[in-house]
Amino acid sequence: MSRLIAELTASINALGYAAGKTHYFVDTECKEAIRELIRFLRRDDETHEIRRYLGAARILQSDLVPIVKNHHNDDEILDLILRLLVNLTTPALLLYNEEPPVDKVSNQQYFEIVGHLQEYKLAFAKQQIWTILSQKLSDLLKMDWADRGEEKSMIIVRILVLVRNVLHVPTDTDFENRPDNDADSHDQVLWALQEGGILDIILYIASSDDERQYFFHILEIVSLMLRDQNAEVLASASVQRSLAEKERDMEELIAARRKDKEEKQKRKSLIMSRHPRFSGTYVVKGVKSIGDNDLVVQSLDCKVALTFDRNKRKLKTPKNRQPMQTQTTERRSAFSVRVLMKEFCIEFLNGAYNGFMHYVRELLHRGKAQANDESYFFWALRFFMEFNRNYKCEVKLISETMHVSIFHFTQERIENWRARLDVEKKKFRLWSKRMHLGLKAYKELLMTLMKMYLHTDHTVKESAHTIMSNIFYVIEYRELLMVLMNIFDPIKFSTEYLKDLIEANHIFMKLLDHYCKRHRTLVVQKKGKSSKRKKKSKGPAAQHSASLLNLEPTEEKWEVLESKITDIFENNTELNVQSIPFDAASDVPFEEQKIEAMRKIRFFLLKSEVEEAVGLLRASREVWPENDCFGSENMSVSEECAALKEIFLADIGLPAASAGVVKRKE
Repeated sequence: MSRLIAELTASINALGYAAGKTHYFVDTECKEAIRELIRFLRRDDETHEIRRYLGAARILQSDLVPIVKNHHNDDEILDLILRLLVNLTTPALLLYNEEPPVDKVSNQQYFEIVGHLQEYKLAFAKQQIWTILSQKLSDLLKMDWADRGEEKSMIIVRILVLVRNVLHVPTDTDFENRPDNDADSHDQVLWALQEGGILDIILYIASSDDERQYFFHILEIVSLMLRDQNAEVLASASVQRSLAEKERDMEELIAARRKDKEEKQKRKSLIMSRHPRFSGTYVVKGVKSIGDNDLVVQSLDCKVALTFDRNKRKLKTPKNRQPMQTQTTERRSAFSVRVLMKEFCIEFLNGAYNGFMHYVRELLHRGKAQANDESYFFWALRFFMEFNRNYKCEVKLISETMHVSIFHFTQERIENWRARLDVEKKKFRLWSKRMHLGLKAYKELLMTLMKMYLHTDHTVKESAHTIMSNIFYVIEYRELLMVLMNIFDPIKFSTEYLKDLIEANHIFMKLLDHYCKRHRTLVVQKKGKSSKRKKKSKGPAAQHSASLLNLEPTEEKWEVLESKITDIFENNTELNVQSIPFDAASDVPFEEQKIEAMRKIRFFLLKSEVEEAVGLLRASREVWPENDCFGSENMSVSEECAALKEIFLADIGLPAASAGVVKRKE
């Protein structure tokens, strides 16, 4: 080990030396020394001895960052330094396979690495280094992607990964001890990124179709930037502080001063001229003790618990049976940082959100992403939709993540993680956190849907009604929250998860209440006893089905039907529809049921049951309003007749039940 330490020290000394606070002179063997340090880190063992030694030597603060500031024009040195910086700033959890160590020695080593990373983060809270890296990024992005080559593309990736690693480092709250509305190390890094121009480049990459290969890096960076922010508070931030915010800050300051004053008074009361052991001691006159002296009585301390088992050893709950705890990291950043982040979110929503989220979800569908990328996707979905809902609620800005397929994608991922939770029991914390992220996204989808339903714009309201008609009739969406409540376990899920689950269920029931008030008729599933089939005699029904074989839709037959349909429209005949276009309990897919509804309409027209056909057409229009397959809601009488004629003359066959009857007759 001593030989290894000597080699590391020699490599560090070969980097160069600093001349004052601004200049740094590199050694002639600087490039080879950097390569040697990279090789050392690759050969590091499970104890991470080399990484911990380099962190204790403060190589990043004293050598690497000054080299970048003074010698960034040398492309070879900059590339080598970036490789070493990315390696040194690797998150500690990734080094331990996303699971903090359990044993005492490894745990101490883990926290030592985290401490070094927090020192690295403070070194990156300066504008100059980010200005240099942003200039390098902009020069590379100006080049056409076909002319960059693999090496220059890797430099872009390394800079983005370095930004990700720096933002990933947790803030040392115990060391900094900063209250809300004060800039901690994370806020300082965010401000340095803005001043250096990195945030503008992130927005450019997110909105560019030519830079899609970097979208997952941008997704991680954005989620780490805003991880401590509350979307509702951020949306309400303004250039000038509101009166309510000033009053709240004043109340918090007064409460902090009062608490500090009470603690000082408590410390003063302990400092007494008389020893505290004899405080509250009295002599009872006329009552003798065992000796000839008066009885001495000491007052009972009310803080002493009068229980016989207070000295017994308490029963300790095993670690695997303790309730799951959550760490809430939300805080109010400095006022200038909040305004900065609000402007960033607005620009991201206006220029990048829809296209960005569409491409990311497409890659997730194809399975071309890492396992934890889904977590970042659901976090971004929840955060930006909540921000938009509390800012101006422009549905067009989040249209890509506000339709039925997103509900299906979220429900599918939650069910998948629930299955993994049951199978991989040792990793239940990981899957529980991902389920919580999915649940938060599902809850925000429901809240945005409620906002759309109560919107004053008729188009937005009808879009919400279309989505509601799908999620209330599909059994998987309808029973998801109830299933999650039934499987809740305080050991596997946190109280924050339960809170979000109850709130999501409440919003779902409110939406269902609004929907039921608009639609008086509901489809209710009931279990019934199966009855034995009776043998049917060859009567008029069989003759009718046989005669149906010879019926073909023609123009002459349509003219007869058209007159009946026109009479129904002119007289506003009340339609008593017995057929249901969509069966939520059926195993038939949603799109196939739409085709089956068209066949039923055609079948009723062939049988000259015009009222049933018109009623079923209008009922199907409510279930499938998209693409105007059954016409639009405000269509005229002639347009509705044309839609029926198109279905009547189409060669789409007969419904499954009637086709089976005809086939058996043949």
